[in-house]
Amino acid sequence: MFLFQNSVIRHFNYSKEPITMALQNIGASNSDDAFYRYKMPKMITKIEGRGNGIKTNIVNMVDVAKALARPASYTTKYFGCELGAQSKFDEKTGVSLVNGSHDTAKLVGLLENFIKKYVQCYGCGNPETEILITKTQMVQLKCAACGFVSDVDMRDKLTSFILKNPPEQKKNSKDKKALRRAEKERLKEGEMADKVQKKLTKETVKKPGKDKTLLKKKGNASDEDRVSPASSQNGDKNGSGEEDDDDVQWQTDTSAEAACRRIQEQLSSVTADMVMLSTEEPVKKVSPVVEENVNGNMKKNLADMAKEYLKKGVGPKELLTSLSGSAQENASAIYEAVLDGVEKGYAKHALKKKKYLAAVVEGEGDSQLLLLKAVEDFCGKSNPTAVKEVALVLKALYDEDILEEEYIVKWYEGGLSGGNKSSLIWKNAKPFVEWLQSAESESEEE
Repeated sequence: MFLFQNSVIRHFNYSKEPITMALQNIGASNSDDAFYRYKMPKMITKIEGRGNGIKTNIVNMVDVAKALARPASYTTKYFGCELGAQSKFDEKTGVSLVNGSHDTAKLVGLLENFIKKYVQCYGCGNPETEILITKTQMVQLKCAACGFVSDVDMRDKLTSFILKNPPEQKKNSKDKKALRRAEKERLKEGEMADKVQKKLTKETVKKPGKDKTLLKKKGNASDEDRVSPASSQNGDKNGSGEEDDDDVQWQTDTSAEAACRRIQEQLSSVTADMVMLSTEEPVKKVSPVVEENVNGNMKKNLADMAKEYLKKGVGPKELLTSLSGSAQENASAIYEAVLDGVEKGYAKHALKKKKYLAAVVEGEGDSQLLLLKAVEDFCGKSNPTAVKEVALVLKALYDEDILEEEYIVKWYEGGLSGGNKSSLIWKNAKPFVEWLQSAESESEEE
């Protein structure tokens, strides 16, 4: 229930149920993005006391600070510094108080300034940063996505409070990822055990199956004995090697070259030349236009087809099966179609249609390399903005469990040792890959 009196919003909760907090995007510049993944609860304030003892209580300061990955004491102190009022945060009870009566809208504006100064990366704007204190007592922000290190303005009053109360260093921020890796290893071990079991089952079932085929062959041979004695003799000769030839699959080579060889073996030289004239004609009728389309413009045609299918709203699996190229060509075409017309913010647009990218990596783990190679091909098409944002794209796909650190590192190391090692892709992806490797090494040590 809200009461409006003297331009002060007073919040009373008469029910015993907890207050449900609405969520909003972190950062005013991202307020209109419905797919933005970084959220925070809207601030709730409450005016307490009267006269000289009036105070503003930020009811959900703990939840807001937790969403920003900053101590609640930092945000509370920032309000006090900016408003010129005393502020206090109780670590035990989680109560955040600022002396005086202050409107919610005013505090929300101050919180937005705090986010710009102490949360968002100065390079890419991503809020997933960590506060660092250098040996020279300088406050910096290190972005976990792009690796950019931002220097905070030390003239701000809050910086002295941060130096006296440094944030706790995260021992391991990837517990969930470590558990997920362990679960995947257990699944791989289970799959290997299933394959061994299936192989043993096939070996045990194979013997009775072989006996049945022998019976069938003997039955056919007896029928031939009744017709022709010569054929029975051939059957006896083949019967001695039935066990060796049982696993061999016989088939006839129907290619033009094989047909020509059979003709030359069976006919005389004169008649063979006459027959070969008719066999060579279909080979010469291959259209050079078809070869050019298949070899030269396949990627372009596949990308255009994928774009048309996306406009029609075709599902991910149906789109993947509709493309007629190789696995790598289909992956590159789908990735290019997903980011068609995008000039910046590639990670956001990739997440909007992440189900299509997830369809590319379904199946074996090596299929993730197809998607990574598609990212590399897309960045290599004279697109400097895409190259700069490659770390953000990898981070977004990694957070959504579309890509795993094992294959990202494998792709990165292969690119550095390959023929395209001078590309800017590897330079821009390096901070994110190093972040993955450091997090993995920390989890292994623990």
